[in-house]
Amino acid sequence: MLVAFSAREAVSAVSPLLDPISGDLPLDAVTTGILGMLPTAGFAAMGFLAMPLLRRIQLEHLLLVSILLTTLGQVGRALGWNTPTFLVFTWVAMLGIGLVNVVVPPLLVKYFPDKIGILAALHVTLLGVSTAVAAQSAIPLADLYGWRFSVGIWAAFSAVAAVPWLIVLAGKRTVARSTTSPANDGRSRPTNAIKPWRSSIGWGVALVFAGCSSNTFAALTWLPAVLIDRGMSQGTAGSMLALYSILALPVALVVPLVVVRMPRPLPVAILFVVAFAIGYGGIIFAPPASAVVWVVIAGLGQGVYSYAFTMINKRTRTQSGSGILSGFAQGVGYALASVGPFLFGLLHHPGDGWQPSFVMLGAWLLVLSAGAVMVNKPRFLEDAFQLAQPGTKETTAEPDCSRSTSRNIPRRKRRTPGKKIRTE
Repeated sequence: MLVAFSAREAVSAVSPLLDPISGDLPLDAVTTGILGMLPTAGFAAMGFLAMPLLRRIQLEHLLLVSILLTTLGQVGRALGWNTPTFLVFTWVAMLGIGLVNVVVPPLLVKYFPDKIGILAALHVTLLGVSTAVAAQSAIPLADLYGWRFSVGIWAAFSAVAAVPWLIVLAGKRTVARSTTSPANDGRSRPTNAIKPWRSSIGWGVALVFAGCSSNTFAALTWLPAVLIDRGMSQGTAGSMLALYSILALPVALVVPLVVVRMPRPLPVAILFVVAFAIGYGGIIFAPPASAVVWVVIAGLGQGVYSYAFTMINKRTRTQSGSGILSGFAQGVGYALASVGPFLFGLLHHPGDGWQPSFVMLGAWLLVLSAGAVMVNKPRFLEDAFQLAQPGTKETTAEPDCSRSTSRNIPRRKRRTPGKKIRTE
């Protein structure tokens, strides 16, 4: 839960501060677009890198690495002396968050196989809480202590999140027991046999991540700018971003609990696609005074991230399958989604009302819908491949009673004609 709370402030703490940051570090439209695509690009890079890392490094160690990267990145960009330094350390922080995204699903399978639904709900909920808190606090903290403090203070939460995992790793016996428990995928097959890029499940989950992330991170980067362009004050626009972020909370609590019980959860995904579309239409065409209504509706569409996160474990049987699907889907999904925030700003021209930018997001909603259709059928990723080692058979071991020395267990001799049965 601490990791979840510390895993999104780095994303939402900057966009409300673009104006004060620009006073020290030049940020034009292209640079802002690059800044907006760094989260999804970082998540994608770690999605691809995590796939081989998961085969060689313990999940707990990878999680600590992710926390270190997130902390270092946030501190570094707060101290950044020029625009390239600011962007590089932002990239480092996003790599850390991307590794968190990949590692958490198999960690849930490892430690809490019977509570995946509720813990996935809590995890995604706290992601939304942290996103909203950072967005709402950005301007007040910058007014009091400057934008560098406002951007860097969230590194403290990342550092605190590392403490419980250091305690876990310090108790080697606890870790050893967890790695041999049935929940730890003791019967899982070789991971190199699972190839998600050859499965519609892998590509379906990837497209869902691509569609929802391109929309969410474009909003986290550009929503304040859109609302300011329509006449809203800077402080109010920051509050609208916080409102947009926090609206992920109610759906994040409910969606995983609903999805795990639905054999075919496609209607849930379509509901969020419709919410995004209606919200965008209102933000573009409705009077600015009613913007809060449309921000609320669009904000509810973020529940599709909970849907995507839950589908990783819903469409896999094992810890290794969960990790591989998580890495592939988020790697590909975020790689595709990284162009969303960049194109959103690039497509905007003064006087066009941001319509081309929102049309681009509408196209990503179609991609999301296609992915949801691909993963709708109730099946598992592992079932699509030859999972057993060549030349071996899976057997269930039975106890060998022939060597039992207990005198309390009677042993029957074979019945022979004309003789009575004798027991020992």
